[in-house]
Amino acid sequence: MGRVSSNGVPRSLIVLSVISLALFVLGVREGDSGLLHGVRGVFQTVATPARVVGSVVASPVSGISNVVGNLTADSQTLSDLKAENDDLKAQVARLTEYEDEANTLTDLLQLRNQYNLDSTAARVIARSTDSWSSTITIDKGTTSGIQTGMPVMTSTGVVGQVSECGPTTATVRLITDESSGVSAKVQSSGAQGQLQGSADGTLHLNLIRTDQQVSTGDSVVTSGLGGVYPKGLPVGTVSNVTKSSGSLYYDITVEPLASVGSLEEVLVVTSLSGDQQATADDATAANAQDRTTSTSATTAAATTDAAASDSSDQTDSSSSE
Repeated sequence: MGRVSSNGVPRSLIVLSVISLALFVLGVREGDSGLLHGVRGVFQTVATPARVVGSVVASPVSGISNVVGNLTADSQTLSDLKAENDDLKAQVARLTEYEDEANTLTDLLQLRNQYNLDSTAARVIARSTDSWSSTITIDKGTTSGIQTGMPVMTSTGVVGQVSECGPTTATVRLITDESSGVSAKVQSSGAQGQLQGSADGTLHLNLIRTDQQVSTGDSVVTSGLGGVYPKGLPVGTVSNVTKSSGSLYYDITVEPLASVGSLEEVLVVTSLSGDQQATADDATAANAQDRTTSTSATTAAATTDAAASDSSDQTDSSSSE
């Protein structure tokens, strides 16, 4: 330690302070071109390389510090970001479902307006799980005006008929059910028949004579006969037509328009107006078709009997000779 003055302050500190003050006053008085400013410039020039080296050395350390800080921040927020991402995915799924439901309801509304149907919309809440029946359960019943026998549709076509009804739910027997039957016709030719379900879910259009016009791709619609379904509602499309030798009727397979496996919303037709039912002309045409079929069957049977009789006569003649 340096010597201490009488008042306890080191003499070296006093000397340095006096020198600093003198240098400061001298620097202020001499301006930028004085001796002291020149000396300071020399020292700055000499010290610059050391300052650059120090900056270069410190830069990677600073970068590593920033990276470590970022990694620490990501680690802390990763779980929050994952939770937010899962929530956004769930919201997108819900919005997609709402959009599909809204589109379906819009299509049902358009169908109701197009055919001027008195109807009510219902949601499918269950499907049959056994292999011997094809049914769905809807969330409307007698308290909503639903009754047994009412036809049920989707936006694409007929799907079935109410077979059982409770206060708040109802069972719908689908047209693909083996015990289901729908009076239908080929739209292009007007050939009338009976659409029948089967155990394997295939639809068959029966009682269409082989002298009537039916082709693959023809549209099949309800005929309105029987007073159950409004006439003219789409049911399906002819997918295959087979004519067996000697048969009076085609074997016709129909592809349903409505996919029963993806039913979510349906339309229950609650009443029929006069113009939605089969007319007297429709009934007359159906009766004429039945009479023609009966005549054809009688003629075919007579031809068969005659052929058998001729064969028998020839046999008897041969025996006599």
